[in-house]
Formats: sequence, structure tokens, C-alpha cells
Amino acid sequence: MATKTLSDEELLRRLQAHPELRNRMESLLLVVENEAGDLKEADAAEMRVIEEIRRMGQEALTAWATRQVEKSSDELSQRRGVWREGKKNCAGTQRLATSK
Repeated sequence: MATKTLSDEELLRRLQAHPELRNRMESLLLVVENEAGDLKEADAAEMRVIEEIRRMGQEALTAWATRQVEKSSDELSQRRGVWREGKKNCAGTQRLATSK
């Protein structure tokens, strides 16, 4: 997978489009910088980083899934003959008469 380096402005724009990921990234940076001063041992820092990465992964996948649903919905709404809403006109399949 080829990686593309984003400019600082582009990265900031994309993070602003996903505030939940921006907040998680901020939390991760606070752990790295140990701003609270409560991480004295490597084990504690490791556990905090792992937890932040897990949360970031969950939020990233949620954002991805939401985007996929929106994208699919947009694609379907552009197709002719596809209705998103409305009541069905058919009550189902009629049963055939059975002979005994």
C-alpha cells in the first residue's frame, strides 16, 4: 500500500472533518507528553497508549462504516427505479390451493 504524505493543512482539515479522531489523537499526544505527570513507569505509559490506540481504532472503524453507508445511500439514490421510502404495494405471495 503506497502512503501519501499530507501537508499540515490537509491533515488538519481532515482531522477537523472527524472530530472524534482529532480528540483521540489529542489524547494520545497528551500521553506521549505526559502532561498530567502521572505516568512515571513505562508499563503505565504502555497501557495508556494501548488503550488510546484501541479507542482510536474503534472510532476510526465507526467513522469508516458511517461513510460507507452514506456513500452507498448516495449511489442508490442516483439510480433510476430505486425507491428508498414508501409502503410496499404487495402483501406477499398468495398461497396456491392444495388438493387433498
